Amino acid sequence: MAGSGYTDLREKLKSMMPYRDGHKGGGGGSLPREPPEPPYDRKRRHQEDSGSEPSDYEEQKEEEEARKVKSGIRQLRLFSSEECAKIEARIEDVVSRAEKGLYKEHTVDRAPLRNKYFFGEGYTYGSQLQRRGPGQERLYPRGEVDAIPEWVHDLVIRKLVEHRVIPEGFVNSAVINDYQPGGCIVSHVDPIHIFERPIVSVSFFSDSALCFGCKFQFKPIRVSEPVLFLPVKRGSVTVLSGYAADEITHCIRPQDIKERRAVIILRKTRLDAPRLETKSLSSSVLPPGYNSDRLSGSNRDQILKPKRSHRKADPDAAHRPRILEMDKEENRRSVLLPKHRRRSNFSSENYWRRSYEYTEDCDEEEEDGSPARKVKMRRH
Repeated sequence: MAGSGYTDLREKLKSMMPYRDGHKGGGGGSLPREPPEPPYDRKRRHQEDSGSEPSDYEEQKEEEEARKVKSGIRQLRLFSSEECAKIEARIEDVVSRAEKGLYKEHTVDRAPLRNKYFFGEGYTYGSQLQRRGPGQERLYPRGEVDAIPEWVHDLVIRKLVEHRVIPEGFVNSAVINDYQPGGCIVSHVDPIHIFERPIVSVSFFSDSALCFGCKFQFKPIRVSEPVLFLPVKRGSVTVLSGYAADEITHCIRPQDIKERRAVIILRKTRLDAPRLETKSLSSSVLPPGYNSDRLSGSNRDQILKPKRSHRKADPDAAHRPRILEMDKEENRRSVLLPKHRRRSNFSSENYWRRSYEYTEDCDEEEEDGSPARKVKMRRH
């Protein structure tokens, strides 16, 4: 090492790695150390330095897919402001009747910031099935949801038939989706084995947008850039078929619902669509001697999860499942704990309001020389 001009191995290593500790060339003063560059910044800087941009092939591919989506979309502005107001008043009646519990169990499906009302035909989807994924959806047995209201026929369907958007007698399923600001529906394809094409939707209350080819991430919710962004005006009709209906997902993003918005979706079910025939749709446990042949379709052992409750959606709705789990925990504790420590006479949701009652009761028991006092004495 003396022949190379270095008397300390550390000096030689520093000269070989000048980026360490801000040294340059092994000598001179040190420079402040800079934080490491994020990977995406390094990638972007490399592209800028090299002059590389998205290839023409990638751009052409994106444009081609967008053209395919557009080829399966048809939009019309059919309903005037006066006609929209009349239909929106009817939608308010539907909401009011649902809040009063005047519809059948499977007609109403509530979720935070989005309620669905099924008429004519209803079907299972999402978390309602033990096994999820495309092709697992099933129609409910006939009569499990309410019939399509007459006003939908008179005010909406009839006008679509007159303008030759759909043929007479096409619609046997009508769904009203009612969104609050910030509501959304994740990317999906309307079940091909359940519904024929086209899929017709009519928008009310406010303007919004329909996006194609997005990917959702949650906690917090994030949505990727769409392949196609389709503005949807109040009173407009959107018809999906071909590539737009079958080959790419569509969604409504939270940022596109700035005001309350409702959409009426009109479809026709396939004659060979699989249908549930079980009489116990609200239970995920089969009764004794249950015959799996009572479920029709290719996947006969499909079992429904419990149906969502008919609670009115509110800002606290997303936290309700956690409260219910806490109540279950309280019930489990009430079986295992001594009597003086049980809280089975009230739920965890209002425990903070009544905790003082519990404290007073315990004090009275101790003064009376109850078993609670004996247990406490044994602990000491």
